[in-house]
Amino acid sequence: MPLFERYVGIDYSGAETPASSLPGLAVFGASTGMPPQRVGPPPGPKKHWTRHGLAEWLVARLRECPPALVGIDHAFSFPVRYFEKHRVPPGWDAFLDDFQAHWPTDEDHTYVDFVRDGVCGDGAARSGSSRWRRLTEERTKTAKSVFHFDVPGSVAKSTHAGLPWLRHMRRSLGAQVHFWPFDGFDVPGGRSAVVEVYPSLWRKQFASAGSVHEQDAFAVAAWMQDADADGSLSRYFSPALTGNECAVARLEGWILGIL
Repeated sequence: MPLFERYVGIDYSGAETPASSLPGLAVFGASTGMPPQRVGPPPGPKKHWTRHGLAEWLVARLRECPPALVGIDHAFSFPVRYFEKHRVPPGWDAFLDDFQAHWPTDEDHTYVDFVRDGVCGDGAARSGSSRWRRLTEERTKTAKSVFHFDVPGSVAKSTHAGLPWLRHMRRSLGAQVHFWPFDGFDVPGGRSAVVEVYPSLWRKQFASAGSVHEQDAFAVAAWMQDADADGSLSRYFSPALTGNECAVARLEGWILGIL
């Protein structure tokens, strides 16, 4: 029996500001018996999704039943080295609060590069090395560090833009939604879940669905739907990790699909 009835794949973008209309921010949704379809922003002056608008839409959708699985293409946390260097208390909620206080990229008119350049926030006090990689990134072999900015395939900017919106969702939804694996590797039955994904794992498995960004969002939604339908999804929620590695993943996060 499937664990979820709705599936949302998101290719994220860290460009411009939280209120900017971003062609690089793509969303596809699927449901039981229905293949993934492109989901556009609510009617209004914005042609494309904004990060702020997407966060509010997700909060509203995740308050609904039946349970949904949402896959977002950016890192949900940072390497252990970051916590050690900056003495950030262990725990995802503490990390999100501390990060947003230094990188307020959810505020109006704020670019990620404004914080990087010291125009606002205090990014210098919460920086990291591009040589630092999370355990899950090491396992993928191709995923780049969350601190590796300004290179092709980088998720650094989207991660630094998206983390405060995860905090917003967390604070808005509370225990209604399971943020995996920070709330545990086992997702309670009947509960929606939000997970980190890496579209490169799956994009070539599916026919083109449009632009590069649309293809990535489509592939995420389609893979999650297919894996749930064939019963393999539960295996991906329980990657083969030692006890110590599980503790690291509960702090650093884990990419769904990496066993």
